[in-house]
Amino acid sequence: MARPTPLSGFPEWLPDGRIVEQHVLDVLRRTFELHGFAGIETRAVEPLDQLLRKGETSKEVYVLSRLQEDPENPDRGGRLGLHFDLTVPFARYVLENAGHLAFPFRRYQIQKVWRGERPQDGRFREFVQADIDVVAAGDLPYHYEVELPLVMADALGALREIGLPPVRILVNNRKVAEGFYRGLGLTDVDAVLRGIDKLDKIGGPAVAELLVAEAGATADQAQACLELASVQGDDESVVDAVRAVAARHGAEHTLLDEGLAELGALVRAAAQRAPGVVVADLKIARGLDYYTGSVYETVLVGHEQLGSICSGGRYDTLASDGATTYPGVGLSIGVSRLVSRLLGAGLVRATRSVPSAVLVAVTDEADRSRSDAVATALRSRGIPVEVAPSAAKFGKQIRHADRRGIPFVWFLGQPGGDEGDQVKDIRSGEQVPADAASWAPPADDLWPRVVPAEA
Repeated sequence: MARPTPLSGFPEWLPDGRIVEQHVLDVLRRTFELHGFAGIETRAVEPLDQLLRKGETSKEVYVLSRLQEDPENPDRGGRLGLHFDLTVPFARYVLENAGHLAFPFRRYQIQKVWRGERPQDGRFREFVQADIDVVAAGDLPYHYEVELPLVMADALGALREIGLPPVRILVNNRKVAEGFYRGLGLTDVDAVLRGIDKLDKIGGPAVAELLVAEAGATADQAQACLELASVQGDDESVVDAVRAVAARHGAEHTLLDEGLAELGALVRAAAQRAPGVVVADLKIARGLDYYTGSVYETVLVGHEQLGSICSGGRYDTLASDGATTYPGVGLSIGVSRLVSRLLGAGLVRATRSVPSAVLVAVTDEADRSRSDAVATALRSRGIPVEVAPSAAKFGKQIRHADRRGIPFVWFLGQPGGDEGDQVKDIRSGEQVPADAASWAPPADDLWPRVVPAEA
């Protein structure tokens, strides 16, 4: 078989990279569960009409079909597509299982998703997402919009010890934006939001032209929108700054007042629990039209060109069965994007690429069962072990362990001899007597660890 050509956009980590990814996933899972979120998993496919409900371009959806259709047994379920995020499947899951869930329902979900976009740095066609959401039946109190970004701050903060750069969770409130725009006299709020969402990509002058051309804004109104988008801060002074901009442009609206009260509460709570991490940034718009309250985007400090690694917001109408509406708030971490930067920028490393802490040497193939017995005894005590592949000279077996990154080699004593088993730390050369019923490696060597690259 000829060497295959790699498929772009489908990341496959080497073993040490996979250890890094698993560590990130374990930290996220543990943090989410500490905050009371229950884990779920949904199917990989959804009906196309459901996938496209939230306005996603059909160009990004992968369609699922059989290579050969059976004319006698046609698929009556309609066209299916691979899910491109975890929010649409979750909305469907809530509707299907509402009678079995206790609301407010706190859920986390870590799965692969598929998106047919052009691969580039941090953007993939197949990638892992980690979502948390709180969904209520009928009414969802605002305090959940404060809680969820702080949960994410805890989760990402727990990764700082392995070398993750500091993060900034940028927050805004759709009510502030909509109230301001309507107070200016603009009626096509969605068009304004879509334009402001492109601010970092195309710059202020281009966005101003876009607002005039597509949102029906005057030049003065466009400049007022850009002035609002320039406001940011990590304390409640940001509320006063927005009010000052609104006063200069005569923008008054009840939604603006309501949104500023909520944004102020979020910034105030964040300043106490995660000072400097959560920053109000009025240019955060989130282009999807189902967000109705707080919106969030998260960047790595020093790696802002990567884009947002975690985003989300409040939604009130994504899930409804006609009788009951299920509002929610959620955030999603792009795990693959995060891991690709940790590995690609050389920020972290695994202490070894295999789980094995010990290689049990084989003295003679006829005597391999003794090596197997030692390995079994060590594994029964939770020590990851492998047995040497062949009864080669000990020097060759030691080199095999070194190539695999295994720190210890176990040598068996002669049956009936005076000397028992010994174990050697091949990094230091120290060799000591050992008993498989009691010896254990140092805690730092028991399993591979993920550490900052310079450690």
